[in-house]
Amino acid sequence: RAIFDVYCENDKGEKFIVEMQNVYQEFFKDRTIYYSTFPIREQAQRGGDWDFHLNPVYTIGLLNFNFADGLQNAKRWHHEVKLMEVDTHEIFYDKLTYIYVEIPKFDKKESELVTMYDKWMYVLKNLSKLMQRPAALQERVFTRLFEQAEISKFNKQELKMYEDSVNAYRDIVNAIRTAEKKKFAEGHAEGHAEGLAEGLAEGLAEGMAKGKAEGEKETKEKIAVNLLSLGVPLETIVQASGLSEEEIKNIRKL
Repeated sequence: RAIFDVYCENDKGEKFIVEMQNVYQEFFKDRTIYYSTFPIREQAQRGGDWDFHLNPVYTIGLLNFNFADGLQNAKRWHHEVKLMEVDTHEIFYDKLTYIYVEIPKFDKKESELVTMYDKWMYVLKNLSKLMQRPAALQERVFTRLFEQAEISKFNKQELKMYEDSVNAYRDIVNAIRTAEKKKFAEGHAEGHAEGLAEGLAEGLAEGMAKGKAEGEKETKEKIAVNLLSLGVPLETIVQASGLSEEEIKNIRKL
């Protein structure tokens, strides 16, 4: 099984997986390849009449870091990968596409925004710092976006959940950074610590993103489930989720 950040399908039957990655993960490339196998396999039809026709699958990684593995020298922030024939460089199969977007490399200013892609990239990189809606972003879709992003419209319970999630996230990041330094000093590989940091951040982010719709209790349980799956110590899960040790132990038994 796999847990996607966003998984959707358009009216043509094309599948889209979107992964929003805030922290570097050593095997993120492997992960995107692995995830793409699920929407491929689910298209298989039972019975003997299926001719193996597949609808296109797109896997998109929105990365809040520079994707060093194979792209460290690339100046562009948008990378589109397909299967190709090595000698001719011609696309061999055009129904499987991997798109990696390195958000930190996007450096256009508001006055330089031309395409909708430019505008989305500007929002992704700068939303947390914007005090008001930029004049260049007047399309209706950005109206909806900024309405959803306005923390000032949260009620008291939603605002408390948001603040608790942010504080828990910061605590976990600080704890992981300390653990990374300790492991490095002891001669352990940094890759494991970075992967753990990514997993923790992702688990918390999933809970934060769904908290408003699903309610505080269910959100805390989802955070706990994600951290349990990563093998995080019980006391750390208590701190991150806000659940008691007994509640977490009950979840572990399920």
